[in-house]
Amino acid sequence: MEDVKLNILGAKGTCKAPKGINKDGKEKKEEDKGGRPRKYTEVEIMQEKIDKYFKECKENNEPYTITGLCIALDICRDTLSEYMKNKEFSDTIKKAKLKVENYLERHLITDSSTTGIIFNLKNNFGWKDKQENINIETNYEEYLKKVEGNEY
Repeated sequence: MEDVKLNILGAKGTCKAPKGINKDGKEKKEEDKGGRPRKYTEVEIMQEKIDKYFKECKENNEPYTITGLCIALDICRDTLSEYMKNKEFSDTIKKAKLKVENYLERHLITDSSTTGIIFNLKNNFGWKDKQENINIETNYEEYLKKVEGNEY
């Protein structure tokens, strides 16, 4: 049994290196980590595309949206989220998303049809309906008497 164990441990290619480590035990370089190369390697180039998107929206009187931003950057929403996790691009993406949120928030106040805007803010920016529960230390019948008597 020990001979088999030694043969397994001594065989080449039977163990995988931990993620991010090459077979020599050294950390993999960015270009060796696999997957598709990043579309943007410089923040300035991404910022130019973002600025162009917002300028064109303003000129064409189109709304600012996360989907539109992704289309302008030629990336999907998941990729946008991945760039946001990167220290180098995080601030750029956050500012762009903040601009979209600000646009929607302003239109929420000024537009008469707000259902779509509310939906967008809830799904893209974490907005929530607020519910408040009031704890009344009384039974239901006493509560009804007080409400009917406008004591609340």
